[in-house]
Amino acid sequence: MATLGYASLPVPGGGQSPTVPADMAALAEAIDRHLVHYVANKAERDSRFASAPVHTIVSAADGTVWKKTAAGNTWATWWEPAPGWDRTVTLKPAFQAGDVSLGLMLLDGGRRVELKGRVERVDSTNITDPNAVNLGSVPADCIPPSLRTWAGTCSMAGETTDGAGRLEILGTNTSSGYGVAGDILWWYQGTGGTPWVDISGYYWRI
Repeated sequence: MATLGYASLPVPGGGQSPTVPADMAALAEAIDRHLVHYVANKAERDSRFASAPVHTIVSAADGTVWKKTAAGNTWATWWEPAPGWDRTVTLKPAFQAGDVSLGLMLLDGGRRVELKGRVERVDSTNITDPNAVNLGSVPADCIPPSLRTWAGTCSMAGETTDGAGRLEILGTNTSSGYGVAGDILWWYQGTGGTPWVDISGYYWRI
């Protein structure tokens, strides 16, 4: 039996007399793992392809594409549509959403967390503190294993002198006197504090 191409497809060659049903079955099985397979959703993927070989590629009805990376249901997400701002940021009682609504989404197969929105005080005073201000928290499944940080912009009204500060998400291994794992902390050294903080940014959950 000859094999052709990088996929080593089995094809009878030379004077070999093919046993048609068996040879066709062998060829179909060799081709099958190189096809893009189609499912309705992740649940059907896990049900139908749990025993499929590594490197199997599956595409869902919404366009999501996965590649199998290990035995069982271990998959890498090649592409997925943005889910929309379908998750909730929980604010502390002293704060409320500002002019830009709050939102959170999980991307890259749940590995990346993206946030948006502005936070302001309910009493309309400036957000100011010589240390960290605990604004709120992210959902439990969005908590990273260690501290994550990014630059957050803020209003420059009044005495405010700096247009950005430091935002943190406390991780599961983070010890802080200002909050617990999953809390969103704001650090700012500008004069007079700021009327609002924009928490828009992203961090890696893994």
